[in-house]
Amino acid sequence: MMEVDQNNHLDDSFDPSVYPDLLPIYYRRLFPFSLYNKWLRYEDDKLFVNREFSFTLKDDVYLRYQSFKDEEDMKKEVIQKCPFKIDIGAVYSCRPSDQRTASNFHPLEKELVFDIDMTDYDEVRTCCSGADICKNCWPFMTIALKILDRSLREDFGFNHLLWVYSGRRGIHCWVCDQAARELSPAARSAIVEYLSIVKGGEYQAKKVHLPEILHPSLKQADKIISKYFEDLMLNKQDYLATPENCDKVTAMCLDQNILVKYFNIFFHSKSSQEKWDTMNQIDDVVMQKGLKNRSKHFLTEVKFQLCYPRLDINVTKGLNHLLKAPFCVHPKTGRVCVPIDIKTVDSFDPFTVPTISSLCREIDEYDDSLKDVNKTEDIVDMEQKSIATKIEDYNKTSLRTSIEIFRKFVKNLC
Repeated sequence: MMEVDQNNHLDDSFDPSVYPDLLPIYYRRLFPFSLYNKWLRYEDDKLFVNREFSFTLKDDVYLRYQSFKDEEDMKKEVIQKCPFKIDIGAVYSCRPSDQRTASNFHPLEKELVFDIDMTDYDEVRTCCSGADICKNCWPFMTIALKILDRSLREDFGFNHLLWVYSGRRGIHCWVCDQAARELSPAARSAIVEYLSIVKGGEYQAKKVHLPEILHPSLKQADKIISKYFEDLMLNKQDYLATPENCDKVTAMCLDQNILVKYFNIFFHSKSSQEKWDTMNQIDDVVMQKGLKNRSKHFLTEVKFQLCYPRLDINVTKGLNHLLKAPFCVHPKTGRVCVPIDIKTVDSFDPFTVPTISSLCREIDEYDDSLKDVNKTEDIVDMEQKSIATKIEDYNKTSLRTSIEIFRKFVKNLC
């Protein structure tokens, strides 16, 4: 097999105007319809047939309650309608496409899903805001993924977790264990509430209140956050550099005695790192003297408020809520919604994710190179020629690694 340069898909100059022209090529040659069918049928054809999909077409035309008989039916409809976005919903009591004539149409099951969006971190990140992301704020997503993955596996016993980059500024999680898919809305709400530590609106100063004795899950989360905190918040974000952010931190403190000391630190210290180091020194002294009252875990609460995962509760608790499908292509960035391997999450870079334009270019380059080879006598064996021309298109591109991550996940479901 011809080697594909995995660094060849950097495409910072994606032109959204070419998206409608490239999308049909992507669906015909690269979208993993077969793996989708194996995933969503869970070895039961009825689960796939009764699954809801939605299509967002050009000019924001939205089609709900799409459903398909099988893989070929889905492939035919997707290629024909060429949706700009595909969302996946629940498995219903009958085919969603028949919902208008069904007498008792209701959702039966759906994966337990989570949506983490970088815009929810706007109050704590200093580098970007809104839909923008950069390498200085992406570690927020890495922390969120690691904390949630550990908790869902170790605290709840789930095994089949599919993590997916959203294509622009966030990540999604699909928990696909049968027990997770069959959870009631009340159970889903309980799980997401258990995982939600940062609570409160824009004008609430203190959004994390930790108990005196930390639950083991909180201790594990603290370990993960602590690994990234100083580099992320003190270096990349330089969070304590401004008086406004220093005020936000002191507003989290409920102990007036300590608060006075912190004010002095923020007035005299220079860098964010110096301020944080001195805060830790004061905290150690206060703890040793037994003077600490209502803020026993204050510094931990600060770390949690700045770095703990921020979840969209409504996405998780409702069976009727749809979530963007893996391997969609974001129309603004051109990036593919690729799976993320938990084992290599620290090296995942959203800016090197394949784009639809880079993938189409890679296919063309591969095919052109094959034509050049066939013009020579390098391949004289007809069987070798036949094998070379039958290579699946994704194997010609930098999408290959992402497809293999997905394939491995689907295989482990069976």
